[in-house]
Amino acid sequence: MSMLYYRSKLITFSLFTFWRFILNIKSSDISETIRDSFSFAVDKFPLSGPEGMRTPEYGLFRDDTGEYVTGRAVRKGYVPHQTEDVLALAEAATEAFEGDVNVKCHFNNGHYLSIMPTTKHRRAIFGTSDNIFPRFQIRAAYGTGAFTAVLGMFRDACMNMQELHSVESIRQTIRHSSNLRCQMGDLIDQFQNLRGQWENVVDAVKAMESNKVQFAEFLGQIYKPPTAEDSQNTVTRYTNRIEAIFKRLKAERVRTQRPELTDDWMVSGWEAYNAVQGYVQHTMPRKGDPSDFARVISAGTDPYVKNAEELAIAV
Repeated sequence: MSMLYYRSKLITFSLFTFWRFILNIKSSDISETIRDSFSFAVDKFPLSGPEGMRTPEYGLFRDDTGEYVTGRAVRKGYVPHQTEDVLALAEAATEAFEGDVNVKCHFNNGHYLSIMPTTKHRRAIFGTSDNIFPRFQIRAAYGTGAFTAVLGMFRDACMNMQELHSVESIRQTIRHSSNLRCQMGDLIDQFQNLRGQWENVVDAVKAMESNKVQFAEFLGQIYKPPTAEDSQNTVTRYTNRIEAIFKRLKAERVRTQRPELTDDWMVSGWEAYNAVQGYVQHTMPRKGDPSDFARVISAGTDPYVKNAEELAIAV
């Protein structure tokens, strides 16, 4: 076997030792799933120019296939995270939710995980058909991307994956620098109150549900209506977007067993927010037909979704 293989295994063992014994992170049932999904290390190597000319840039490569991980080069001080780093965060989150979780893993120029506490942590928002569940997202992108951890939620009525930006909860970004693992240790310390932060999210959602908004006015504050000077294409795109959001609102009211809409179109802030967020995540046209996972990531940073959240909470 190659020296690269042995060096990668040494890195993995060192991180295992660090996280398990220094921070006392316990192994959980999800460990095998994560290791099976990400059974390789990512190493940094200098990039050369013509005739072996030295450059200040480095490339990131998988140790199992030799694949170039990202299309962007990195600098000398860049510290690539490893599977054991991702695993340490996942296990700390699992421990915070008393080990009662499932996990989904995805690799695309980085490690992406969704930690899913089970129905024990479900919270009802309206009746029995509108519920939210905690979702802990780990988005560890390589290259110019960052190592991000976010406490979000899943709504069963619309299959939306969401994160609230106006609520005090875990939302931390870590750069791939020499203090990568020091920052991760600080983040893991915050997990001691992860369930308390989940209740902060629940309180915010319940406040949005208690707020009432006029839906057409709500949308008018998020999406600027076209003017007489705008082209017909602009008018058509606006009309199609608004109609799609109205359609989503009405469908979700049926799923959540809410009463029929009245002529004044007064709805809860929670409904209004989800109609916009759901449109952006599931319905909005995008180039290249992105995956469901890519749509979740995009919706989490979408400015219209953030604006909808702010309006729904501020009423």
